[in-house]
Amino acid sequence: MADEPLVLGIETSCDETGVGIVRGTTLLADAVASSVNDHARFGGVVPEIASRAHLEAMVPTIQRALDTAGIKASDLDGIAVTAGPGLAGALLVGVSAAKAYAWALDKPLYGVNHLASHICVDQLEHGRLPSPTMALLVSGGHSSLLLSEDITTDVRPLGATIDDAAGEAFDKVARVLGLGFPGGPIVDRTAREGDRKAINFPRGLSGRNDPEYDFSFSGLKTAVARWVEAKRRAGEEVPIADVAASFQEAVTDVLTRKAVKACKDNGVDHLMIGGGVAANSRLREMAQQRCDRAGIRLRVPRPGLCTDNGAMVAALGSEMVWRDRAPSALDLSADSSLPVTDVHVPAAVIGHGDVHGQAYDALGGGAA
Repeated sequence: MADEPLVLGIETSCDETGVGIVRGTTLLADAVASSVNDHARFGGVVPEIASRAHLEAMVPTIQRALDTAGIKASDLDGIAVTAGPGLAGALLVGVSAAKAYAWALDKPLYGVNHLASHICVDQLEHGRLPSPTMALLVSGGHSSLLLSEDITTDVRPLGATIDDAAGEAFDKVARVLGLGFPGGPIVDRTAREGDRKAINFPRGLSGRNDPEYDFSFSGLKTAVARWVEAKRRAGEEVPIADVAASFQEAVTDVLTRKAVKACKDNGVDHLMIGGGVAANSRLREMAQQRCDRAGIRLRVPRPGLCTDNGAMVAALGSEMVWRDRAPSALDLSADSSLPVTDVHVPAAVIGHGDVHGQAYDALGGGAA
């Protein structure tokens, strides 16, 4: 195997069809087809719409990535795909496509974890991850603090959200304020015109006896809704920019404070932030300020690599090949609740050729 593996990654855990191609830690292509506009009128992602959009976009997006990278599919050293967690139907589209390409090209298949991929994508911008790495992952479905010694085998959860994740709270507050969907980017833009000290919204799970590293944003979301409702009942104008800025300040305050504390408590001098909410400008600013004061090096990918994309899956797949990790079997299944501790789904201890044979037989001699 070449020193710098060439891997194609497929990501379909939610509403974006992402295909990335990576050689080692160098990004060659990052093609994305988003169905977000199809979901906007519903105020959230509709799983069936997402799955159908993935079906339509898959082959053209893969071809676009190959063309951008200037390679043929036969040049690849492996195919990586998000096996979970995510929306079950959406995951199945990506996993099925990855199995088909792996079988047709006779290439190893790597079913990888969506959350671990969000950590590994930082390698494409800042080089290989230090050991250990502390990661704060913040997205629509996850708010987690994770500690990893080796991103291909070992991710240990320290804390997670117990109710609404940060991204969910952004979406719901945006809906309350009538700002539209998705909420994260809109709230961020609106907050720049507001006073983040205007309203003292609550900081969830920040008491002395609360869990150190867990998160809760449901109470904050409810507090914002009640504050806005009270203003409207009184016939007063709602200062939308101030509400957005004050809400965003509460979220980023809790996220960054707990992340820096986790680094200090565990003797880790690096903090990596990933996931869609990592594109938030105030989160990046506050994290940098607090890390600088604590002597912690902050690693945050550029915003385009924070949201769901195929590049992050290819990055983890390339690392799997580089470290000679066992590939997955071609009977790989999608797992909508795949735990973060399962960084990838290996095959049984059999040769790669045997894996192909088993998959072929299981499918009755048809294509995977």
